[in-house]
Order: sequence, then structure tokens, then C-alpha cells
Amino acid sequence: MKKISICLILLWGAVQVSAQTDSIYIEAKLSPDKKNLDVSQEIVYHNHSGKDLQTIKLLNWVSAYNKRGTSLVYRKLEDRNTDLHFAKSDQLGKLLELNIKNSENETVSINTLSDENLFIPLKNVLKPGESVKLQLQYRMQLPDRAFTGYGTSAQNTILKYFFIVPDHFDPDNISRRNYHDIEEPVSFNTFWTVNFDIPVNSFVEGNLPQIQMNSFKGYLDSDPEFLVSTTSFPSIKTNVDGEEIDIKFGYNLKPEEKQNLEFYLPLQLKFLKERIGLLPKSIFISDKFRAKEDFFGNNDITFWKFRFRLFTDTENTDLDYFGIIAKKVLDESVIADKEKDHWFKNGLKSYLEIQYLKKFYADTKLLGTLPETRIFGIKPLKLFHASKVKLLDRYGLSYQYIMLQNLDQKIDEHFPVLSNFNDMAISSFETGSLFNYSADKMGYDRFNEIVKNYISQNSGKQINPEEFLTALSEKNKSAAYLSGFFKQKNRVDFKLKNIRKENDSLQIRIVKNTDISIPVKLQTETREGEKKDYWVDTQENEHVTSLSLPASENIYKVTLNNGYIFPESNYRDNFLYAKGLFSNAKKIKLKLIKDIPNPEYNEIYISPRVRFNNTYDKFLLGVNLKNQSFFDQKFLYSVTPTYSTGTGKLTGSAAVSYSFLPAESIIRSLTFGASGSYFHYDYDLAYRKTSLSSTINFRKNPRSTVSRGIGISYNYFERDLSPQMIATNDYSKYNLWSIGYGYSDSQMIHEKSFSLSTQGMEDFNKITAEGFYRWEFAPKQKLSVRLFAGYFLRNNTRTNLFNYGISRVSNYSFSYTLLGESASSGILSQQFILADGGFKSFLPGSVNQWITSANVDSSVWKIFHVYADAGVYKNKNLPAKFIWDTGVKVRIIPDFLEIYFPIQSSLGFEPSFKDYGKRIRYTLILNLGSIINAARRGWY
Repeated sequence: MKKISICLILLWGAVQVSAQTDSIYIEAKLSPDKKNLDVSQEIVYHNHSGKDLQTIKLLNWVSAYNKRGTSLVYRKLEDRNTDLHFAKSDQLGKLLELNIKNSENETVSINTLSDENLFIPLKNVLKPGESVKLQLQYRMQLPDRAFTGYGTSAQNTILKYFFIVPDHFDPDNISRRNYHDIEEPVSFNTFWTVNFDIPVNSFVEGNLPQIQMNSFKGYLDSDPEFLVSTTSFPSIKTNVDGEEIDIKFGYNLKPEEKQNLEFYLPLQLKFLKERIGLLPKSIFISDKFRAKEDFFGNNDITFWKFRFRLFTDTENTDLDYFGIIAKKVLDESVIADKEKDHWFKNGLKSYLEIQYLKKFYADTKLLGTLPETRIFGIKPLKLFHASKVKLLDRYGLSYQYIMLQNLDQKIDEHFPVLSNFNDMAISSFETGSLFNYSADKMGYDRFNEIVKNYISQNSGKQINPEEFLTALSEKNKSAAYLSGFFKQKNRVDFKLKNIRKENDSLQIRIVKNTDISIPVKLQTETREGEKKDYWVDTQENEHVTSLSLPASENIYKVTLNNGYIFPESNYRDNFLYAKGLFSNAKKIKLKLIKDIPNPEYNEIYISPRVRFNNTYDKFLLGVNLKNQSFFDQKFLYSVTPTYSTGTGKLTGSAAVSYSFLPAESIIRSLTFGASGSYFHYDYDLAYRKTSLSSTINFRKNPRSTVSRGIGISYNYFERDLSPQMIATNDYSKYNLWSIGYGYSDSQMIHEKSFSLSTQGMEDFNKITAEGFYRWEFAPKQKLSVRLFAGYFLRNNTRTNLFNYGISRVSNYSFSYTLLGESASSGILSQQFILADGGFKSFLPGSVNQWITSANVDSSVWKIFHVYADAGVYKNKNLPAKFIWDTGVKVRIIPDFLEIYFPIQSSLGFEPSFKDYGKRIRYTLILNLGSIINAARRGWY
């Protein structure tokens, strides 16, 4: 009995230690200009670790806004945002003063105020379960709210992550942790008391219970957040199963929006309670949280003066706020380290969204009512498969889109290194789809009960999501694959191999490309549209599974994982017909315009083409046949026969390629391709080009702007020659091979690239190197430097066709888009391509031995730049020569349309020349792909 009593006492002590709650008392005074915050603070901190502590780490995250080079500034640059990098001193956040006293009222020395992590030495060792009291007095300058959504502005001040607090996710107090603006949680299991002294005529609201005006007190498992404003914002009180819940908003609501919310919020909260069990008594929604967690893809489409609506205001309110409320409830109920375990809450949010859409928006389309829009009396969007895609399909389609580019990441990747798109497509959508897939297999009620029990059992303590996955697999063995699935990038593919009729049954063979045991959902459909679902359990280490169904069921079509319900690498082999002309085969569908792919068909896109090629072919009229949809594919082909209006002849091009996209490799893609083209490069002179190529693109961090690749190509050319060219023994046929390495980093502030290549044929070999650097030294003000070097290892050519250009390139490989390929005078000859020497002035000659050059360009004012070029070149049997030029550049459309006005050069003062108008150069790039790539930087 005595032993039992001792055990009970020890057990009670252990429970007491684990249940110990930290407390933080704060007196905060906001200055009249709302720029400075004075804080008097007391922290009672318990040792929650299992070992002695000699230091306590305090997070001083206002210092993340203090200077260039912090993790926060770098992340903003990754997102293509330079505001914080170029911020003025009075816009930054910084800790101005700090005084810390220990439990004995002794001052603790602090080495620096600019560090985001303050390690406070303790006078006495802090044993596990013991507590220590710290007294803090500090003053800080708040950053502008524009940088992260937290800070101060003329309208209001939002305080989050600014108070100096312990890091509860690091109980050992040893790891440095910087602020990234990813809504990373810091505090839990803490009792807060916060009293504010704010400017007159101001109001303060927050996520803590308010006990009196400007005073808040209560327990939180999340971080405190306060809004100080001159405006009092609305709130909505609602009742769910007899429990009153107060929803407070940090922004104004339109009357119709508030009316809609008063109807929808009780329904949404009840829906959530039935599935996760717990609801907080108070919910505070900030403007930033609303913008981050609202429904993606339901916004109206605006174009010029036109506005096209996808959903009604009522539907938008319902869709937006369900996601917002779901994530807020999870944030208040579940304690998770976002860096490591982000996928748990994000995945549950998407799972709950899927359930909500299934119940209330099961037949709603991805584009809403947009396909019903009439233009000139017709509904053009009805021609697209996108008009038939369901809103529920967005979860699987988002994963498909990023996976087919091999830019996806594993689900349990640390959150700070997830790309912005993968935050949504992988952490949320893919995880939510897998949760829904498992719930569908084991039963939704059963899955929801596991979720409710897990959240309830882990109330008030940090979760380990692996335990949740274990609980799933214990309830249903078919979910056992999830734990390993989350730890790697996956390329699972289920394939319908064939359907055979044997006696009175249909034998359906299913093939999977993995050894893992993963269930697959099979759906049959009759010609009358009657559908039946079957779950098929596949075996570990077995790739082929067979299913027998009665032939009497009159099955017409069989589908695997219909509706993108499982994150597969290829849905195109998930459909087969059991009867008809296309039994055991895929149907072919011809389409006019690029679309979201319909995996049920082999789609061929046939689209008219009209484009201006050059002054010889003029406009090309033709048709393009290809299989490339909005999503990338491994195998691509494109055939474009055209009619040349300039020559009256048939021209065109064709290409085929295949890409290998290994999921886990140093290589992101390995592409082999072949192409051919036939166009004109001068009046009545055509060229034919045949190419074989291979390109390796190396793996990149999807948040990084760095790209690296190696390219190998072989090209065969045939050219028609004029009588003069024949007389000079010019080349009518030649082969070119080339090998090159390229590196580029398109980051903000410091953009750079480098390439090294070698090229040759029977008459020459040359090696070329090029480096580029562009520095944004002020907002939208840049300085760029380009270095070029070219050297002929061997040159026995008959003409100057393959020479390096000084101010004009020799387009012998027909790789540059020149409007006047062979033009020697007129406006077309003034087109400038930044290649070879890169000189803008018309400096005569070309180079057949070696050349080095430097091209400098700098912003001056708005669209006006100055440039300077200098270089040295040497031709055979001639001495080396130094050349240079300077001038003014006007950037009409940066990097796409620019005009060069030469001023001074080796030729003299060029504006004094009579033909100065003919010396003005321009850059014109008509490449839609380049524009799209520039626009999507920052997402992945």
C-alpha cells in the first residue's frame, strides 16, 4: 500500500510539472504617433524540459525589421517584394531600450538589442518543473504595417510577435529561431494579463478575453494579437448547441456581408464542431488572417472595364469564411510547431473544406457561373473542359499542376522552405486530399471520431502528428502507407491495364507502379449513367491486382480515383471503356484552344496561327497541332504548317520531346528533343534546320530563384544561296554541335547569371563565356554589368559567317528572333540583340580570333538609363583593337521594348552625324513565355 501511495505521489508530481502554466503580465503604452511602444513586463517561466537550464531564450522579433540581411527581409525578397529592403529608418522596427532583472531584482546584462534571439543567463540552475521570474522594461519602434500586416499605420496598429516572450517550442532554450512572417506560433500554455495605455479616441480589441476597457486577461494556446484603432469594429455573437461564441473582426463589414455571416457562421461552426469536437469561446479575425486563409480562386475576374463574376456575394462569403473560421478554430484548438508540423492543421482545413463542398457545393463548377456568360449571344467557355471541372477538383488539380513541373515538395518539408504555391498545393491540398481519401475508405464518421479524440486528448499540449497517423493505421490498415508517404515526394500511378470478359464476369486488371500497399477506388458506369463504387485493396510488393465484376451489370466505362481524389502522377491511364469501338482504349478529342486537360481523352489541340516572322516571310498563316494543355506533360509534340504571305510558299516547323522527371534526384528534368523548321532568311532565300538536343535541368529549391542546366545539341542547316554568296563560296550546308552550361539567379536586388559553352563544326571550334550582374540600388533603379569573352580554338572558315559580332550578331544558327535577318540598312537592321560584343553603336567589322567586352547600364531617372560599352578584339594577322561607346537607353517596356540613343563612341560624337536617325537601335522581344515566367516569379 505504501509503494502504491509513493507511485501515486510521483505520478501526481509529474502531472503537475506537465500542467504548469507560464504567465506573462504586460503594461503597454502606445505613443500618440503610434510609432513607439513602452512595455513593462513580468514573465513567470517554468522549465518544461527534462534537463537543467542555465539560460532562457527570449524572442526579440521586432529586430527582424531592423536591418537588411535578416531572415524576414530575405524572405520578402524571395517573394519579389523589396519594400522592407529599401525602407527608411523611421519605417523600420527596432528595440530601442531594454532592461532585464532576475528574481533577485538584479540587472541582467544584454550584449545587443538587435538580435532576434536573446539568451538570458540565469543566476541559479533552473531544475525541471521549477520556475523563474523575469522583470522586463523595454521600448521599441514599431515597423510600418505595410511590410507584414503587423505594425503601425495611420489608420490602426496591429500588435503580434512584438512582445519579448519565451519560445515554448524550444523547451531546451538552445536553438536560434528567426521571424519569417509565416504565422509561426511561439506561445502556448500561457496565462496572459495585458493592460494598454493608448491614445485618446482609440479602441483596442484582441483574441484575449476583455475584462474592462483596454484590459485583457485569460489563457491562450496561441499567440496574443491586438488591434488598436480609431474605429470600433463589429462582432457577431452566435450560439452553437447552447454554447455562446463571440466572433470579433479587425476590419469593417459591409451590411450585406454581416447579414450573410449572421446566417452562415452558426451553420459553419456547427459543421466544424460535429467533425473536430471543440470550439473556442471567442474568435478574433484580423484583416491579414482573412486575406491569407480565405477561399482561393473564387474572386471575380476583372479585365479593363469589364468584370466577370464567378460566384454570388452570398456564395463568396460562405466559401471565404468557412476556410477562415476552420483554420482559426484549428489554430485555437491544436498546438503544433508550424515549421515541422504545418501539414496537420493545413491538411485538416482542406479536409474540412472538401467535406463542406461535398455537402453544399457538390455540383458547383470550378469557374462558377462564368461559363454561362454570353458574348455576342453565345457561351464561348462552354467549349472548354474547364467549364465542366467541379469546384471539388481544385485540390487534385493544384497538385497535378505543380507536380508535372517537378517543383512539388514532400508534405513534411519544413515550412520555411516551402514555395508559396506548395504552401497551398502540398501542405494544404495534397494533405487534405489524402485525409479525405482515407476517410472515404474507412468511413467519414470513423475518421471524424479519430480526429475529435486526437484533438481532445492533446488539448493544452504540443502535438506529434505521427501519433495521429498511427491512430489512423490502427483503425484501418489501409491508411498505414501515409506515414512514409508524407516523408518523400511521390509518383504513384494506378493504371487500368485492360478489361476482359470471361464467361459471366468482367476481369479488370489494375497495375500500380509502387511496392506500397495503397487502396484504389474503382467506379463503374453504364451507358445510362448509373454508377457504382468499389474499393480495391492492393498488396505490398505486388504491382498487379485483379477484380472480377458480374458482366450482367452492363458496365460501359471503368474509372480509377475519379475526380482527382488521390494525388497520382498520371490520371490519363485511369479510364477504360468495356464496350464499343474504343474498348480497352482511349478516345481522341480535337480541341481548338488550350484547356485544362481531360484525362479521359487523348486530346489534340488545333489552333489557328497568325504571326509576323520577319520582313521576308512577313505574316505566317497556319494551324498548330499539339498535345500541350495548360499542364506540362512528359511527351510533347507540335506541328505548325504555315503559309508565308511574303513569299507565297509553304513554311513551318515541327518538334517532339520527352522529359524524364525523377522525383528524388539532383536532376529536375532530363529532356530529349528533335525539331525541324523551314523559313526564309532573305528575299527568296530559305533555310532548313534540323535539330537533336538534350537538356539537363538540375534540382532547385522551389523557393530559390537559382536555375542550373546543361545543354547538348546537334544542328544541321541547309541554306539557299544568292549568286553573290555562291561567288564568295558561302556555306550552303553545315553541321553545328554545341555543349553549354548555364547558371542564373533572378533574385531581387542582386540578379546574376553565367554561361559557358563551346561550339564547333568541321571548320572551327570556339569557346564562349558570358556573365551578367544586375544590382537594384534603389527602388526600380538598377545597375547592370555584362562581361563577354569569345575565343576561336580553331578557325579555318571560308567566310565571316561564324565570326563573333561586335554590334550585330551573325544569326547563323537561326536562334535569335530578328525581324530583318539579312537586312543591312533600314529600320529592321537597327534591331539590337544583346549577344557577342553587345555594342550599341554601329562599329564596323566582326571578329575571327578573340574578343572581350564589358557592357554597363545604369538607371538615371524613371525610364531613362545611360549605358557604356568597352572591349578589345583581335582578328587574324591584325593587332588588337580597343573600342567603346556610350549613350542613353529608354526602357519603354523593361527587357522587352527598349530604345538606344548613341552619344559618344570610338567613331566620335554620333549625334553630329547626318545619318544619326539610322544609328538609333532598339530591342524588341515578342516572347509570351518570357513575359509569363517574369510574372510568376515569387510563387515557385
